[in-house]
Amino acid sequence: MLSLINKIITLILVPIYFSVLSPTYPILVLFNQPKPLISLSENGVGSAEDPVYLTAHRGVNALAPENSLPSFEEAVNNGYYSAECDIQLTKDNKWVVIHNAEVDGRFCQYGKIADLTLQELKTFSYNWGPNVWKYKDSRIPTLEEYLDVFVGTDTRPQIEIGIPNFDMLYSIVDAITERGLVDQTIVLTYNLEQLAAIHKLNPDIELWYLVDEMTPEIIAQAKELGDNVWLSASYDKNTEENIRLAKSAGINFSLFTVNTVEEAKALYYMGVRYIETDILCN
Repeated sequence: MLSLINKIITLILVPIYFSVLSPTYPILVLFNQPKPLISLSENGVGSAEDPVYLTAHRGVNALAPENSLPSFEEAVNNGYYSAECDIQLTKDNKWVVIHNAEVDGRFCQYGKIADLTLQELKTFSYNWGPNVWKYKDSRIPTLEEYLDVFVGTDTRPQIEIGIPNFDMLYSIVDAITERGLVDQTIVLTYNLEQLAAIHKLNPDIELWYLVDEMTPEIIAQAKELGDNVWLSASYDKNTEENIRLAKSAGINFSLFTVNTVEEAKALYYMGVRYIETDILCN
């Protein structure tokens, strides 16, 4: 009963309060409510002895705006295996955590990341996402701020490089190394040459090759790069045959993005233990 009352208060009183600050906030609060996480274990998927390892896609974006610090803190608090983020490069060569190359309708301001300095981006506030009113003072994180969330935790940072830049890759490795997160961090990208460059900078960092379909050619490319290279493949683009192919080739892989218990259960029976999700939890 109390939770129902709290929800009513949130839906009625909070929009009235924020309407004083911004006429759009009532709409944002009404349509940006957090989604309940769906437990796999409560639905018979996985066990303590044979778990499913879940990656929080852009953080736990069911509870907080995607790629925000609160979304990554939720991943740690909810015991996710890893929390994926996307990084872009600012005008002054600073890595920031945001998916698109342009600041879009998820924020109150607009612009291209490459045309803006870090100082300018730090004035941008979130305009869309669960609990957006609660995190109205949050700002786009830097790579360093993102990594700091995972220091001293069991959750692994997972960094997707969003642009084909090579000159500043060293700064990603430096940020990881300075925090003692080399053995904990995963770096992933669609660009195989970028993975090779990261591997050259520090061969101990685990790399995931982002792909659509797991084919013999893709598997061979990944294995040639090194033993600690995984595949991160599209769930929609891969069949049971692709999964059997990857398993028989002896390469580790994860599938994205899996958002229903039924999908997770079917993959579990196929032997898949690593998946990326927006809403599932253990």
